[in-house]
Amino acid sequence: MADDTGVRLTVPAEPAALDTVQDALAGLWERSGVDAVTAMRFETGLVEITANVIEHSFDPDHPGREFTLVVEVGAAEVTAQLSDNGKPAAIDLSDVTLPDDDAESGRGLAIALATLDELTHEHRDGLNIWHLSLRRTVT
Repeated sequence: MADDTGVRLTVPAEPAALDTVQDALAGLWERSGVDAVTAMRFETGLVEITANVIEHSFDPDHPGREFTLVVEVGAAEVTAQLSDNGKPAAIDLSDVTLPDDDAESGRGLAIALATLDELTHEHRDGLNIWHLSLRRTVT
């Protein structure tokens, strides 16, 4: 599904899916008229979460991992739900901090938390479910 106010896609949880997500968002921003600041902040947070989902779900020895992304643009905010059928993610978002400067990974959740107004995670019915939201910038 793709219209002026939203996009929905289900794709394999593999590295190439990140390009699919970014292409879908680029089209959505253009169709919906979301301002550049909101688009950049939301996309940064969503891409960080999506990259983590792909990294921790992708397993060439266990095909069938996929995720579903639903993004909706409202008058006051942009929201997304990202759900994947990967292993349950044991995450405490209240404990997320940036790693040391010389760390090679571990920044994704901290970046997402910094760019979004709300980020939650739950594991339900065999799925990891992420909820993201960002108030639209008033211009």
